[in-house]
Amino acid sequence: MNPTVDHGNTAADTSLGAVTPLREFLATTGSLTTEERRLIVDQALLLIEQFYVHLPLKRAMHAVDPVQRLKLLRHRLDTMPEERRFHDEMISIFTSLRDLHTRYLLPAPFDSTTANLPLRIEEFFEDGERRYLVTEVTPGVIDDPHFERGVVITHWNGVPIDRAVELNSDRQPGSNPAARHARGVDTITARDMWVSAPPDEDWVILNYVATDGRKREVRLEWLVSTPDLSPTAVDANSAEDPFSQALGIDIQTERIRRARKLLFAPEAMELERQVTAIFEARGGLRPGEAVPDPGKANVSTFPDKLEFRTVDTAHGEFGYIRIRSFHVGYRDVDGFVAEVARIVRLLPQNGLIVDVRGNGGGTIMAGERLLQLFTPKRVEPERLHFINTPLTVDLSMSQPSLEVWRQSVTQAVETGAAFSDGFPFSREEPENCNRLGQRYHGPVALIIDGLCYSTTDIFAAGWQDHAISPILGTQEGTGAGGANVWTHELLGQYLLGPDSPIRPLPKGSAMRVAIRRSTRVGPRSGEPLEDLGVKPDEIHRMTRNDLLNDNEDLILRAAGILAGVQPVRALSVEVDRTSEREVSLSTTTENIPRLDAYVDGRPRLTLDLEDGQTTFDLQLDSPGPHTLELRGLEGKELVAARRIDV
Repeated sequence: MNPTVDHGNTAADTSLGAVTPLREFLATTGSLTTEERRLIVDQALLLIEQFYVHLPLKRAMHAVDPVQRLKLLRHRLDTMPEERRFHDEMISIFTSLRDLHTRYLLPAPFDSTTANLPLRIEEFFEDGERRYLVTEVTPGVIDDPHFERGVVITHWNGVPIDRAVELNSDRQPGSNPAARHARGVDTITARDMWVSAPPDEDWVILNYVATDGRKREVRLEWLVSTPDLSPTAVDANSAEDPFSQALGIDIQTERIRRARKLLFAPEAMELERQVTAIFEARGGLRPGEAVPDPGKANVSTFPDKLEFRTVDTAHGEFGYIRIRSFHVGYRDVDGFVAEVARIVRLLPQNGLIVDVRGNGGGTIMAGERLLQLFTPKRVEPERLHFINTPLTVDLSMSQPSLEVWRQSVTQAVETGAAFSDGFPFSREEPENCNRLGQRYHGPVALIIDGLCYSTTDIFAAGWQDHAISPILGTQEGTGAGGANVWTHELLGQYLLGPDSPIRPLPKGSAMRVAIRRSTRVGPRSGEPLEDLGVKPDEIHRMTRNDLLNDNEDLILRAAGILAGVQPVRALSVEVDRTSEREVSLSTTTENIPRLDAYVDGRPRLTLDLEDGQTTFDLQLDSPGPHTLELRGLEGKELVAARRIDV
């Protein structure tokens, strides 16, 4: 006997206020004139030919010619009356680059909107096969009592769901097959309409297996929402924000993350507003301070970015921190790093899991400066390189912040070099990446997936290049976005004047471009991140239990990695400045047989240690502030460090 198939429909009233059915939203969209479209195409040609740092790589790796396609599109504009067709072709040209940094962004009203189905689908593996589970459902929207969290999707509009995901993956600009598949799953129920075309269908018919084992069917409408920006996000178009030059972000993943928070976790949005209001009332955030509310002891000062808890596993009790985004402005980067330092001190010191899955990136410094907290080694930031063209020469000449690149970009006129020399974001950045030093001395493990992109790629690469710990992945690698992204509008603010080639775009349309590529340091020095990404040391395939029970099996796997790291080390210190020229230090150590003490980089003292407490004095050369550094060694190996300003 065949199982019964039931049908359900989306409720007409979503009761979500800010959400509109797709068909109603599309009725409000405007249109571009032929001249406006021509301007967009001309500016896209300029952006790709003069600023796009990966153009030689993409032509070689993906056999694409975006310049010729844009020229053909310009030639055919007069015979292309349909607005949708123009946007589709622009999106297709940029997508062919397989670069989530370099995007054509649709005009208003698409620029602030996301189309979502009222559910989220994630993949898991069972008996060696990939399956798709509903992990979140928007309350009060779906008029089908059987459609709930935990049902398994089998078909999408009559197409087997795995094939539907594959077709959607082909429309995604991921740098490699694993990254495209990860985005195919992530975007099958969520479309950021700023960077991708609206869904073709007004509704979707899903076939699913309910939790009672019966096969059923439901029809769901696409809904359009306008999620708020994160309160700590960077204004990518502001020349006044110095970190607008320092972004490494997949805006699609970030905007979908915010839209899902609105649809599936309104209580988290409310918590974010409460924490923001607390600090606004106090005149801002002081680095490293806790939320001044006893009822929020386990809440981060960056609740949109950071979550933390203690996890109890079969291997023991460990700390767990989820970093969902690095998208913080220059006023918040130091506070963000100090907040992570504060959090790791609150968690068990015998092992820490750092989970960056789904993190689309943000401010490059917010990622790179975190690395110092987990290693005794000196952190070396990745290098950034321009492509050498006449307009990147003009750009380097116009901006004092780009002075360090100026000579090599200018010399390329004579040498013919394709790329500039590579440098960190600023001269101060190597010191900024080491100012705090190690703050967690127990073993650590990093978890990544195919949605990790840009700044998160750079963070994972730095983790691997400095040999901090093994990396556990749920896919074969990160999203492989190795670049710094600038907006077309920002370029227009830097290249000013009546002769500037950068012209304002019409009706809110926009573009972004990967302007500086990043290369790795350490053992992989000079290797590009773009298209290659970071490969994990081990892979864990997500299970049904992971999706339904807060990543239980994944955390157990990571805990097993931590439990295998021996010995567990500890280094804490209390400092008392007894006079202008002397300090007294009381250290507590575990599994650190030798300790070297430095004052302002100069060696002062070496001690052989037993586990436990040790007290000693250090002489200072002069009154005033000094930097003390303690380095723990086992044999010749540096195994722990602590940096203190006094």
